[in-house]
Amino acid sequence: MSNPITSTLSEESQKIAGDALQASLVDLIDLSLIAKQAHWNVVGSQFRSVHLQLDELVTDSRTFVDEVAERAAAIGVSPDGRAETVAKTASTVGFDEGWQKDGRVVGAIVANLAAVVKALRARIDATESADPVTQDLLIAITARLEQLHWMWQAQQA
Repeated sequence: MSNPITSTLSEESQKIAGDALQASLVDLIDLSLIAKQAHWNVVGSQFRSVHLQLDELVTDSRTFVDEVAERAAAIGVSPDGRAETVAKTASTVGFDEGWQKDGRVVGAIVANLAAVVKALRARIDATESADPVTQDLLIAITARLEQLHWMWQAQQA
């Protein structure tokens, strides 16, 4: 099917913004999956607080996934959130299988948040001239993920 959605962006700007949005989409999908996997498998003396904090991360990530996918669609870029695409292209660092002690879960979440934020910051730079609207969305998402990164790191202090 030809592209039924047109964009007011130039082809070049649409490509830059679309690439940034697609990469952000897969990162955020994987972040939500990692947080859910951790949520199901965390054990330890801090179980309850970590378990609940993971729910917060899942909720935020899923909200961001929808915002990013809808922004991509709005500029005429078909978002691809298929499992295969996420597995091949996400810049997250992953999460081990099986039961995980609360301290290891916190460390894994900190590492994954750092990886996603680092990638988002590069995309913020890339979209500055191409599409300030996309850049603004990525800035807002990054601000929240950096806040969560701080909160998760505080548990390691």
